[in-house]
Amino acid sequence: MKYLVTPSWLLNQLDRDNLRVVDCRFHLENPEQGRKEYRDAHIPGAVYFDLEKDMSAPVGIHGGRHPLPEIDDFADCLSEAGIDQDTTVIAYDNQGGAMAARFWWMLRYLGHQKSFILDRSFSHWKQLNYPLEQEVPSYENKKFTPQLEPNNLVHLEEVKLSLQQDGIQLIDGRDEKRYEGIEDNVDGVPGHIPGAKQYFWKDVLDENGVWKNTEELQAHFKNVADADQILSYCGSGVTACVNVLALMEAGYNSPRLYAGSWSDWISYDDLPINKV
Repeated sequence: MKYLVTPSWLLNQLDRDNLRVVDCRFHLENPEQGRKEYRDAHIPGAVYFDLEKDMSAPVGIHGGRHPLPEIDDFADCLSEAGIDQDTTVIAYDNQGGAMAARFWWMLRYLGHQKSFILDRSFSHWKQLNYPLEQEVPSYENKKFTPQLEPNNLVHLEEVKLSLQQDGIQLIDGRDEKRYEGIEDNVDGVPGHIPGAKQYFWKDVLDENGVWKNTEELQAHFKNVADADQILSYCGSGVTACVNVLALMEAGYNSPRLYAGSWSDWISYDDLPINKV
């Protein structure tokens, strides 16, 4: 697997000078809980990145529930954590990889090519009796210089245009009830963008929370294999990053993220909504 590392691999790499572990645990229903969990115990040397404070900008009228932060602001956060373009970065969470995948995607958007996700979760690391610590580390600042990869991101106007273009496939990472238009307890408006196919983000994991292998992921995405371009969205551009990573593990070279996702789409009264 190209973008995933095992707990045993990370355990053996913790003493490397140019490696940074990033704790991304976050709970939408209780935004401060992840930081508290980090302070209670985390993988040795890990720094904490908050989904809403570090990986998102303030919510506005448009842009979705977790709009991307300003590039320079996020680059400053990385620099303060001792991360530059040469640092190997391993992100983890306790939410099936959802928050870690957002962090991973953001690094790749800024041109960082040495970022990975820890397979399984923090809970699994703990079950293995691998080391934990409470100390909050402090690292010497480095200079993270963004080298933007703009094609990794797709904007609203491009999504709108894609509805009339052949060869472009939208995939929706939300659950069936939200996608099909039955109910949406998160964003309040059920349904999906016309033409989107549903690929619930958790389906790239097996029953034990382990990422499926390359062959399994290729089989999972076989119904979009003929698409020239795949655009991934979810509710707010977080779990959609899981599908982006899974597509890349399956051999798709350039899936793109609609960061505003469904919560941005429904903020415009004139955009179409489909229901099954």
